[in-house]
Amino acid sequence: MVRFLLLGIFISLSSYSEPLPLEAFGSLPVASQVRLSPNGQMIAYGGNLEGTSYIASVNLDNGEKNYLIYTDNKKFKVEWHEWANNDIILVGVSYPDKYRHVKYKQTGLLKLRADGSQLPEGVINYRPRDNPPQFQDVVIDFLPDDPEHILMALGYSVYKVNLTTTENNLELIRESESNIGRWVTDQQHRVRLGAGGNKTKAFFQLLDVQTNTWNRVWEYELFDEPGIYPLGFGLDPNTLYVRAQHKGRSALFKVDVSNPELPMELVYADPNYDIEGELIYSNKTMDVVGIYHGEFEWSKVFFDAEHQAFQVSLDKAIPNAYNHISSFSKDERRYIVFTSNPKEPGAYYLGDRDAKSLTFVLEQYPLLYQQPLSDKEKITYQARDELEIEAYLTPPHSGAVEDSPAIVIPHGGPMARDYGGFDWLTQFFASRGYTVLQPNFRGSSGYGFEFAMESIGGWGGAMQDDLADAAFWLIENQNVDPQRICILGGSYGGYAAMMAAAKQQAPFKCAASFAGVSDLQRLLKDAKKFFRYEIINKQFGTDINKLKRQSPINYVKQIRMPVMLIHGDMDRLVDVEHSRAMYKAMKKHKKQVEYIELENGDHHMSIQENRLRVLSTLEDFLSEHLPVHGN
Repeated sequence: MVRFLLLGIFISLSSYSEPLPLEAFGSLPVASQVRLSPNGQMIAYGGNLEGTSYIASVNLDNGEKNYLIYTDNKKFKVEWHEWANNDIILVGVSYPDKYRHVKYKQTGLLKLRADGSQLPEGVINYRPRDNPPQFQDVVIDFLPDDPEHILMALGYSVYKVNLTTTENNLELIRESESNIGRWVTDQQHRVRLGAGGNKTKAFFQLLDVQTNTWNRVWEYELFDEPGIYPLGFGLDPNTLYVRAQHKGRSALFKVDVSNPELPMELVYADPNYDIEGELIYSNKTMDVVGIYHGEFEWSKVFFDAEHQAFQVSLDKAIPNAYNHISSFSKDERRYIVFTSNPKEPGAYYLGDRDAKSLTFVLEQYPLLYQQPLSDKEKITYQARDELEIEAYLTPPHSGAVEDSPAIVIPHGGPMARDYGGFDWLTQFFASRGYTVLQPNFRGSSGYGFEFAMESIGGWGGAMQDDLADAAFWLIENQNVDPQRICILGGSYGGYAAMMAAAKQQAPFKCAASFAGVSDLQRLLKDAKKFFRYEIINKQFGTDINKLKRQSPINYVKQIRMPVMLIHGDMDRLVDVEHSRAMYKAMKKHKKQVEYIELENGDHHMSIQENRLRVLSTLEDFLSEHLPVHGN
């Protein structure tokens, strides 16, 4: 039985004439991160209304709704939220901060009463003379059997934190240790594993519970060898799950840590892709039941027969969709499922296994409900050296037409990847009549260690050629106009767009960069302001002449196409000076360039007015330089 109970804000779903308005795509999601309380009686979710983001709670029995916290995403941004117990919701927030000329992110943890009876308060309150750590939202164990406490990592130490008070609420559990940056507990809630590094070396420390001694394990050089990466413990305290290599791909193993030899047993491997996701635990048994892996970003593979059978039945109830159980009650009788597909932006349902019902709760993008969106198809093409590259193809909403314009969108990272499923940005361009191709070029993650390592020192080389070859594939295999192809991207994708304009020219006719890197020397110089900058040095090398050859800002004289630059002035990952300097150099040489700087803008377009401005700017730029027939 499927019922409908709208808990959000009603938005008219009247039909729009093509094209759909900017707000349909560029507005922040109306709902995200819907979480069920442990007793299954309430939900908490992140919402957005006209650019104001909030956390709200809803009583599922009587429909009572409470707005618990608001933000304009300028002073602070909500990063995550989770139930600490049936009454308290913890919220991780980030604040843009600046010391001298260094921009960085500060985080904190807020405590909200689910019934709205108390104003938000910080979980940790430091005295003025204290030296608070930069990151104060790292919960390493929610201690489900102890609703009054959590375990937190603060300044590389582990503390037991009392949620009932903010005075004298810290109990030291594990002191900080040199070069250890992450702690992991077992399912008995003991600190058992420390992950650390020194310069470009990674290593792990493991607690032997029999002797109460710590031993260093799995030490390796980053980028030189795949290494082993621990994910978490099973219910058996002697079982540790890790990612390690298997036939050229990262696979899931379990390790018997009671054996000094640390023998590994293969649990799951995919012959075509790396296993990159996190473990899935049962709320009821507290044991590992699966891992995140698959075509969609939150796809799952279950090892537990009961959970696998339940997923199969859910997929039968909601066919032709990706169905992700985002939250379970403690007894796993109630759950929240997020369902979507490439043409549907997604909705949340409340499931009740006893009542055998699914109740509609919230949608992410109501303005796109039942609108004619485009499907997304995974394709492969051969690069010029015959390496096979995967990519995702999205045709225009009106369907492929003869000689349509096209956009190649390289992802950021570059050691990341694009997935199947709904994508608001590509759907926006498809709504404007463009064919969109998103290549997982060499250097992307997910396709094996050697494939990903192509990005080490490889910026501007073969991984750049892969993007041009993607455009050539479009010309040969799709109804696109070879004179109307643009390259557009953010972060590394922005670098690739500028590099295409500076070094490649054909087959691209215009380029647009959001938060792109223009100068690798500047990037390395900025990295020296932060801890373990040696990793960045190893990624790019220290050959100054090579860095100059790989930086688009040094080839401004060669640019012969229109370029759009967009950057946020509070970007803490790629400094705004990259775009400012590129714009200044292009203007000096009288190149065709536009530049938009976003006030309070970060690296992720977190502010709705900025996101809408980006879409409007790109729409105008493409309409001028990459017109759709009939526009």
